[in-house]
Amino acid sequence: MPTQHRAIQSRQALIRSAAHAFLEKGVPASGMVDISRRARLSKGALYFHFASKDDLTLAVRDEALEAVRDLENELARAPHPAPAAVRDFAIGLLGRVDTDVVVRAGLQLRPQTAPGIAEPELQQRWYELFLAKTTADRTAGKLPPGDDPRRSAQLLAALVVGLLHLGEEDRAWWDKDVVTDIWAQLLPGDAGAAADDGRGAPAPTPRPAPAPVSASASASAPPPSPSSASAPAG
Repeated sequence: MPTQHRAIQSRQALIRSAAHAFLEKGVPASGMVDISRRARLSKGALYFHFASKDDLTLAVRDEALEAVRDLENELARAPHPAPAAVRDFAIGLLGRVDTDVVVRAGLQLRPQTAPGIAEPELQQRWYELFLAKTTADRTAGKLPPGDDPRRSAQLLAALVVGLLHLGEEDRAWWDKDVVTDIWAQLLPGDAGAAADDGRGAPAPTPRPAPAPVSASASASAPPPSPSSASAPAG
């Protein structure tokens, strides 16, 4: 059992090392010797787990897609309407991409830079998943009147895919507060539940009522200046 545990740890260390190398250098420029050194393992240990760099590249991609599938399954089971459920999916996905180097590297692999890697077609898969969610919402009466499930699913897919690609250049786009704010701006009435915490949206802070003004105070008050009189009411 200890030997098996060490083998699992070694395999994971090699996958993470490869992910770091792929992000820094690209797949073609990443050598097996460099990857094994990053993992502090021998070249023989690397070839014990992976027969070639292609096999190692596929392992990085497969581990990334497995993490995405777990999030997709959570979305499919989510009780919230589609906008809130997809927002939580986006927060979970982008947070994982930001913090997990294997997921980040795996989702950036493309056939052009990693021969043998097929496009995962995540955008189409997410659209179909979101469409199933919005269609179920309409059946359950959760979709606002006049909303088309297909158009709603297209918007949600565009948001998630767009944020994923924007974050590849600037990871600030993957921040939870940024995602939540974008959802609130674009879908103000549909994603009101607080993200991920199950507490619902915080109630807006009411403005204090103005203090009553006495007749004598009103009579003695100076007339408003032209600039203040013409200013729009706040």
